[in-house]
Amino acid sequence: MPEPASPTPPLLSAQALRFTRNDTPVFGPVDFKVAAGEALLVQGDNGAGKTTLLKVLAGLLRAESGDIRLQGRAVDDALRARVVGYLGHLPAQKADLSALENLRFLCGLHGSRAGMSLEDAMATVGLAGYEDALARQMSAGQRKRLSLARLWLSPAPLWLMDEPYANLDLDGIELVNRMIQAHLREGGGTMVTTHGAYAAPPVRTRLLVLERPS
Repeated sequence: MPEPASPTPPLLSAQALRFTRNDTPVFGPVDFKVAAGEALLVQGDNGAGKTTLLKVLAGLLRAESGDIRLQGRAVDDALRARVVGYLGHLPAQKADLSALENLRFLCGLHGSRAGMSLEDAMATVGLAGYEDALARQMSAGQRKRLSLARLWLSPAPLWLMDEPYANLDLDGIELVNRMIQAHLREGGGTMVTTHGAYAAPPVRTRLLVLERPS
């Protein structure tokens, strides 16, 4: 008799994750997971550690303690680079490169989805016609859309999105929601930080509330 198939592990799981800065607790310990096809909405007051948490998961900061697993495996740099796509507060763009040159450079570093051109990604985020615009000449909202184009090009199944609605108008907010919906339909997962519920993706969502450690 064949053995039953083992359940698919979540894209991301964390247990007893804690971070301190200069011996001051920032968050934790916290436990959570993100499965394929779902979004985890991370809320909390300013200073509760939302951005810090995503930086820890993205490998930009080291946790004080706890366990992080991606697709059921212990994290290492190669696995994180393959599984995680990160959208931070900073645009991560070279100011004197054009929009298209920035995307080409970043895709050279991190890879891109098969069958999608840079121009297609720019059109998806509403930047068609801005291919040759220098990043420094673009508005904050346009640079945010360019960052979203990079995330859309990413082959990573797990998106870490820190305040993705910031600097966007209503059309931009709808764009983020459509992107997340499409990503989850394709079996991806996402973690989204937000200060409140004024904007949240209309998808299968769970909530993680961070509170300042006492």
